[in-house]
Amino acid sequence: MQKIARALLSVSDKTGLVDFARGLSAQGVELISTGGTAKALRDAGLKVIDVAEITQVPEMMDGRVKTLHPKIHGGLLAVRGKESHEQALKDHDIPKIDLLAVNLYPFESTAGSGADFAACIENIDIGGPALIRAGAKNHASVTVVVDPADYLRVLDEMEKNGGATTPELRKELAAKAFARTGAYDAAIGSWFAETIGNLTPPRRVIAGTLFGALRYGENPHQWGAFYRTAEQRFGVATAMQVQGKELSYNNLNDADAAYELVAEFEPGASAAVAIIKHANPCGVAVAATLKEAYAKALACDPESAFGGVIALNRSLDADAAREIVEIFTEVIIAPDASDEAKSIIAGKNNLRLLLAGGLPDPKAPGLTFRSLSGGFLVQARDNGVAEADLKIVTKRTPTAAELADLMFAFTVAKHVKSNAIVYAKDGATVGIGAGQMSRIDSARMAAWKGEQAAKAAGFKTSLTEGSVAASDAFFPFPDGLQAIAAAGATAVIQPGGAMRDAEVIAAADEAGLAMVFTGMRHFRH
Repeated sequence: MQKIARALLSVSDKTGLVDFARGLSAQGVELISTGGTAKALRDAGLKVIDVAEITQVPEMMDGRVKTLHPKIHGGLLAVRGKESHEQALKDHDIPKIDLLAVNLYPFESTAGSGADFAACIENIDIGGPALIRAGAKNHASVTVVVDPADYLRVLDEMEKNGGATTPELRKELAAKAFARTGAYDAAIGSWFAETIGNLTPPRRVIAGTLFGALRYGENPHQWGAFYRTAEQRFGVATAMQVQGKELSYNNLNDADAAYELVAEFEPGASAAVAIIKHANPCGVAVAATLKEAYAKALACDPESAFGGVIALNRSLDADAAREIVEIFTEVIIAPDASDEAKSIIAGKNNLRLLLAGGLPDPKAPGLTFRSLSGGFLVQARDNGVAEADLKIVTKRTPTAAELADLMFAFTVAKHVKSNAIVYAKDGATVGIGAGQMSRIDSARMAAWKGEQAAKAAGFKTSLTEGSVAASDAFFPFPDGLQAIAAAGATAVIQPGGAMRDAEVIAAADEAGLAMVFTGMRHFRH
């Protein structure tokens, strides 16, 4: 146990500060503070000693230098009970500091807001991280609090233990403190590298804040957790869960994949719905209303849609909600929802409803990460759009309707695991082949899906008859293109760039297909 007699409070975020200070004062703790924190405490009627009274040096350089002094750091770092340290405290009239409450200048939010270079630099905290690291290193004697959420916990423990904290709590808070300064420095390093245009800095750190522990990871024998990064992007990290069971690792992964897909479609132009299973779309559509788009997306693969994740690019309305609850669905994610829609969804207790507050910008820059044994891969987010470089390479030119469906299908293919083939017609997918080792297998699988969906709907011909097709990468041989023609497609969009492009183009001409090259591939592994 370590009794707290003196505390240093110096915070940027003053949430809960006054109540915390009152609780400390009520237990006989002497309060030391700086600048704005001291003012806030005095305004609340609390007695506070200025750091400058202890150091005998005033704050200077616009507050940049105030706590960087032996009388402060000595009070934090002195090992209690060690003779040489105790003698140094006595010789230099250094008061012991038993509790430190510090949170840092808001660098992350300042940089995230797009502030200019000078403003970001000014929001790099120096004294705060130094204090935190000093106190956390000496956690055997010092209680370090970097999160206002821990104030009440500290006060409760002091109340139970006669003004003291336990070693267990101090260790836990010290670990949290070191993680905080590490994440803070990571944010600064990443911002600086980006600002000077260094895409591959010699060190890169990924930092996140725990959003919640999960029941397990992809499988029950794996543990899992969800961490938020500093990236300002609408999606699962910003979503409020309105109702439903606890979200799982797979729920979050699928919801993210679904929401990133529907964000590709401008909500002002059309309603878009994506149905996702295992991070792959099993149906995507655009229409005038969400209800119509959902019906078209569901028709692509109603069997796989069972137990899926549904993403919408518009606020969920009652008409769409009524249709969605007709089959078992795990998660719905949308920018918002009407009160009537929420009431309808509430009838399904286990159905998770996530409201993200907005759509992510599909064209915005950003990074994606993937772990490897002993390291991780970093790349720019795939925010490419192929519209500007379209090249018609066949004798037949696609019609306006075909071209619209080609662009729709290629956009969907961007979000399908490679090798990807997507058939589409009238703004809806009618067959999706994903994740096959051979592109021709993806083409055949997608065609088979179209046949099965047609049978389920009572149609005599496959849904792929009269459709268009998109491939996420080039066709290495004509066989994949020929399989698409056999499925009844009339036009194809693909990146081009294969050694046998001429053979593939000839096969398209022979089949009477129109074909467009984009010059951009969209592998997704």
